[in-house]
Amino acid sequence: SKRDGHEVSLAFSAGLFHDRFNLEIPWLAKYFDDTEKVLQKIEQIQPDVIAFSVITSTYQWSLDIARQAKKRVPHLKTVFGGVHISAVPDRVMNRPEVDYVVVGEGEIAFPEILKAIQFEDLITPIPNTRYRDIYGNIIRGPQISFNQELDTLPAYDKTIWEVYIRIEDKYMTMASRGCPYRCTFCFNNFFAELPEGKKGKYVRLRSAEHMMNELRAAKKRYPNLRAVDFQDDIFTTSKTWLKEFLPLYKEEIGLPFQCLTHPQYMNDEIAYLLKDAGCSWVQMGVQTMDEEYKKKNLRRYERSDNVVEAARAMNLVGLRSKFDHMLGLPGEPLEAQAKALELYKLETPDRIQVFWTSFLPGTEIIKEGLEQGIIDEAIVDRLNDGIDFYFFRNIDNIKNPALIKQYFAYEVIFRTLPILPSFIRKKIEIRHVIGMPKFFARAIMYTADLLTGFWWGNMDFYAYFRYYVFHVRRFIAVKLGMSAPIATRVKDKTHPLYLIPLPKLKLAEQSL
Repeated sequence: SKRDGHEVSLAFSAGLFHDRFNLEIPWLAKYFDDTEKVLQKIEQIQPDVIAFSVITSTYQWSLDIARQAKKRVPHLKTVFGGVHISAVPDRVMNRPEVDYVVVGEGEIAFPEILKAIQFEDLITPIPNTRYRDIYGNIIRGPQISFNQELDTLPAYDKTIWEVYIRIEDKYMTMASRGCPYRCTFCFNNFFAELPEGKKGKYVRLRSAEHMMNELRAAKKRYPNLRAVDFQDDIFTTSKTWLKEFLPLYKEEIGLPFQCLTHPQYMNDEIAYLLKDAGCSWVQMGVQTMDEEYKKKNLRRYERSDNVVEAARAMNLVGLRSKFDHMLGLPGEPLEAQAKALELYKLETPDRIQVFWTSFLPGTEIIKEGLEQGIIDEAIVDRLNDGIDFYFFRNIDNIKNPALIKQYFAYEVIFRTLPILPSFIRKKIEIRHVIGMPKFFARAIMYTADLLTGFWWGNMDFYAYFRYYVFHVRRFIAVKLGMSAPIATRVKDKTHPLYLIPLPKLKLAEQSL
């Protein structure tokens, strides 16, 4: 948008104690609700367009902001994109507060939408876009192939976030797009199939030099940059790329970083390359250790020994590891948890993140949930509307109290296992914790999370903690009529995206 000469601002909600991810404390969240501040910001800017990037858990909030913003800024147009929107675009398009829907990648679509708004064009189809003409009919543009040349895109411009986000704590970026897998519970399950006709490659990498140029600029701009967080679905898909990029990173950036991997994309050589370049944490999805179940039900094809070897490789070179593990998968034998426990005893990661299965709109796992009677069409409707969606503790779909009790016992073991002395770790079984009072078990789990996070220097924990401290301070300052602190100090005032023509349209991106 800036490259086309548009003025861009940010209307930001901190989402304190209602962040849809970790901290959900409703009685406390109401005191920190900043919805009115977001709307006041929008009213102050008087934008022509508001763009929303939406996940399922923020969908209803985004609709509410769009609805109220339109009352305060009558000429306003709204553009909705993101993973949730791409899963159920027709449903979203039926909402009167939504003017344009972007399905899939939006780099080509969004500038064309702005041109259409500017010139009042309600006839021309726009790629990856749906909107209503003057008669209320839906104009549907073609779903085009994925952008195959990521180097043609500018680096992420974080300047509008600097007031609100402590970028120096953890600089987030991506070196690639796409995932080689289509796990039935993940958005990649449907997102990869969105283009019509020729799709092109789904896994695409930026060149090492393109990635380095962004990081060089970031290090120059943010004087106290502490760490880098690569958010690629799988950072280690190309060993050739790693061998080119990581030595450059080590020499010129030299900061701790973390990334995500997969059991089939982690071995001794990759582990050494990561560690040598300064990698401090690696996150890897395990989810289940029942090979037959994962192949048949989850479309995951790695073997258990792939997981063991990947864990061993990371432990061997001293990489801190986070494993993702799912509970309550539809149709999964309970014995799979015992198998997972044996693995985690054999090659213990530094943290085991436990997720209770959530059914994401658009994914295959919803069909399986319906077939097994775990969910019904009414629940699917609520999921598609983003109602009652919480990623970590979605146990409502499990109807058997005895099964919930056993799952909960395994959660206690998995989350505490990394901090247990080895002699206890080797002997612990589900029978040791299944009768434990819930309040005591939860206290143990939260303590274990804090220890594995802060004691072992997990950058996610530090960044998350500092985010909350900063925004609580900012909230109090505003309430007292004091000047609000700014999140990120900037050293380098120059930025290539500053060299743009005069504004054409005023845009307000919103964020939660």
